[in-house]
Amino acid sequence: MNKAIRPYQVPVGNENSLFTLVENRTAYTYDSCELNVFETHQQAKDVKLVFNDFVFTSMLRGKKVMHLENKEAFDYLPGESVIVGPNEVMEIDFPEAKKGQPTQCIALAISQQLIDFTLDMLNEKHPKVMEKEQWQIDPSIHHIINNQELINTVDRIIKISRTEDGTTKDLYVDLAMKEMIIRLMQTQARHVFTSSPKALASHHPLAYAIHIIQNKINEKIDFDRLANAACMSRATFFKKFKEAFGYTPGQYVLSERIKLAKKWLKKTNSSISEACFNSGFENLSHFTSTFKKEEGISPSVYKKQYKGSGSFLN
Repeated sequence: MNKAIRPYQVPVGNENSLFTLVENRTAYTYDSCELNVFETHQQAKDVKLVFNDFVFTSMLRGKKVMHLENKEAFDYLPGESVIVGPNEVMEIDFPEAKKGQPTQCIALAISQQLIDFTLDMLNEKHPKVMEKEQWQIDPSIHHIINNQELINTVDRIIKISRTEDGTTKDLYVDLAMKEMIIRLMQTQARHVFTSSPKALASHHPLAYAIHIIQNKINEKIDFDRLANAACMSRATFFKKFKEAFGYTPGQYVLSERIKLAKKWLKKTNSSISEACFNSGFENLSHFTSTFKKEEGISPSVYKKQYKGSGSFLN
């Protein structure tokens, strides 16, 4: 079972206090951004929404069907986020919204000035590995599966908006927004580099390193040799990897091993020991404690959830 990483749960409004039952909006406005909380309490179709600024949205509860310009329609669920360009029209369906079971999401409209400032700062002080690479938000990667690092920044913005008072509130939000922009780009980079490292490996050292990790995930990973393969010192390799993706090489190896272990645990005829050692873990006790820490349940409980599936699933 995949864990849906969703932002801080904003309380749902009382229907009697809402201005409308379809996309009722609560807004928190700042110098460089605006946080909007939308909720819908009845089924609706073809609801249009547009912002003048770049928008980061994230689902809190319920289900939407999104129709974006020049893109196929897709289901939008908790644990996911969507980015939308300035003045891009969103057409939204709410197939399951109803009284007592609303659909709710947040939309962060971000000024271009703040985005440009953050990108310029990164390109000057933390340049990418390749000389011609630039930090930038990729509009083509618009539908995102959340990770904890990204959503932690969104949580801070929501909590600041709902709980903080005083003259420093704008400053707190501004700082959190800059981090969120960075985390968004790191999330996009994870998607690009981990989904097709082989295609990028011949001309990008970090892609080459990821390609090696994926091919040797069930073996012992030597990070010194990995850094050498990427033509970097160990310190530079760890620094650039963390800057690009938001996690260290070691954290990435662990996430890949857990992912592989889950595939083995879903197989009917495989044992927990097989899942452990075939995924690169060297100690069953360490595997069990690590798996439980990362997934919230033990390998044996996870395996019982998929008892009888019999296939090597993703």
